[in-house]
Amino acid sequence: MSADCAPKGSILIAEDETAVRESLAEVLRDEGYEVTAVADGDAAIAALDSQEIDLVISDLRMPGADGLTVLSHARNASPQTFVLLMTAHATVETAVEALQRGAQDYLLKPLIFDDVLHKISHLLQHRQVAWENQMLRNQVAKQWDFDNLVGRSGAMRDVMKLVQRVAPTKSTVLITGESGAGKEVVARAIHHFSEQRDRIFLPVNCGAIPENLLESQLFGHLRGSFTGAVANQEGLFARARGGTIFLDEIGDLPLGLQVKLLRAIEQKEILPVGATTPSKVDVRVIAATNSDLAKAVEDGRFREDLFYRLNVVGIEIPPLRERREDLPLLIEHFVRIHNRELKRNFKGVDGATMKILMASPWKGNVRELDNVIEHAMILGEGDWITPADLPRALQGDATVGTPAGDDLREAMRSYEKAHIRSVLLKADHDKKRAAELLGVSLSSLYRKIEELQIT
Repeated sequence: MSADCAPKGSILIAEDETAVRESLAEVLRDEGYEVTAVADGDAAIAALDSQEIDLVISDLRMPGADGLTVLSHARNASPQTFVLLMTAHATVETAVEALQRGAQDYLLKPLIFDDVLHKISHLLQHRQVAWENQMLRNQVAKQWDFDNLVGRSGAMRDVMKLVQRVAPTKSTVLITGESGAGKEVVARAIHHFSEQRDRIFLPVNCGAIPENLLESQLFGHLRGSFTGAVANQEGLFARARGGTIFLDEIGDLPLGLQVKLLRAIEQKEILPVGATTPSKVDVRVIAATNSDLAKAVEDGRFREDLFYRLNVVGIEIPPLRERREDLPLLIEHFVRIHNRELKRNFKGVDGATMKILMASPWKGNVRELDNVIEHAMILGEGDWITPADLPRALQGDATVGTPAGDDLREAMRSYEKAHIRSVLLKADHDKKRAAELLGVSLSSLYRKIEELQIT
């Protein structure tokens, strides 16, 4: 196999008979597998501790640790590794016992290489499907539906319309917005309503992974391509296999990797670290950032061609302070989620608490609100969340009189109207200044004035 070809998988052979070990290793290498061959169980255990192994082929009877001990170690130290045990005709009962203890299959000696190759191919395909199914189960466990995009504000309705329009396509999408505004939620919604919904959604935070590891994580590497690369590794672009990769904090992607990402998007191919021959990939890219990429392009920190390739469709998520009318729905949404997770039975927040939450600046946006509600539900004891249940930093915010009436929507509307009037007076009716004080755009303020009939 050429050093540039992507391997089918990494296989560890543990067999004390030299002829069997070397001939099996030669056959597997000719088939394109990355093979490590050792002569005893202790060496097999050491290899499992130092390398990423997809499949172990181990004899049952060996010097040192036997095959069952290797199996037990693999199950504990590397649960994602499959194990195939070899046995003589006289010890089939032991092989059956091994299956009961977690081995995936067994081989009878003398080996028939065609049968061996068939079983290995089947097991490694099953391993990949199992990994994908696990990822999909994790996504289903989030109980995803369109209700996760919570909001009735005009800004959120515009976001939802864009999501529904762009989801059925395979176009790249650039999602912008402040930290905590819900960019990943929007990315998951796009995937959920796409034709790739039954494939994997892989989120990657480009700012959280060190630069020297990020390239390998995204595009994979070949064995020996750098210190510590003891085995070939498949990158996330290859693992996605028709799914979606969500690249969060894309503005932190190093310039060198931007070239490789551009190639992956435009030519649908990647170049693993240490390889010279590219591999084809089929993946949809959704990116997100809380920084000004256009400014980064001007400063030379981000490639202009990549910016335009990512920004085929742009979706801007408004900060929570510009869509306070969404707060009651978001609060209800998080109460419902945390009731299920914490096994509680809160009905919601009381009027005084709603007043505090409506007045808060929410610099951390929706993520901060989620944390506040979870905090309150952990500490609270009654049916309703009260101001005493909130973090101390918020408890002092209840300075405005309680609106008349018990209806929650009317209370929110009354408070919002009174607050905007108060700020307008403070700004001497300078709407631009009032918008700055409120932390909203001027257009948002005009929309509120008309909606709330403020004169």
